[in-house]
Amino acid sequence: MKRYTGAAVVTAAVLLAAGCSSGSADKKPTADPTAAVLAAARSYQEAQNAEDWRAVCKARSERLRYGTVETCVEDNTPGASSPSPTGAQAATSSPSDEPPRYADGSTPRPRATRTTGGPDRADLGPVEASDVVEVPAGAGHPAGYGVLVTYTVQWPGKPRTTSLRALRLIKESGAWAVDQTEDVDTDEAHGSAVLNALSGG
Repeated sequence: MKRYTGAAVVTAAVLLAAGCSSGSADKKPTADPTAAVLAAARSYQEAQNAEDWRAVCKARSERLRYGTVETCVEDNTPGASSPSPTGAQAATSSPSDEPPRYADGSTPRPRATRTTGGPDRADLGPVEASDVVEVPAGAGHPAGYGVLVTYTVQWPGKPRTTSLRALRLIKESGAWAVDQTEDVDTDEAHGSAVLNALSGG
């Protein structure tokens, strides 16, 4: 009889240990978003460099699109005419009707684009994405991840330069969406250049 009692105690101990280990196994570790964030940032910049506006607009957050995907595509397609606001519409024009401005009032420098006109065409190199960093909420943007995207730009007859941009990506509708884009100051000597660019310095 003592042998059965001892066996029962051992069995109970094994079941208890198994229960504890299965409980800890049920806790799934949080997936590292780095790879997905880098892929989303690279795809976004590649689409923008190729002027694939539908892909660009789909990859933007609702806030950055300033409306629907279709409206965003129309706003960014060269030569697309949009009706001029009249009457009450003109009096209540939204900030999205104006070009974006930095905190100091300046506007972003024109970006290199691929155009059909020979002398105006820039040769853009492959896009690289790196330097993922968590960025806090601020300046109307939710918290997310910042990524540095780089690519080379060469205009005909000009030396090749490197373009550096910081992208803020947020989780929206189950996917990573670009919510903010800023030029990166190459003279930044301390801290994270991506974090500084996305937080306004």
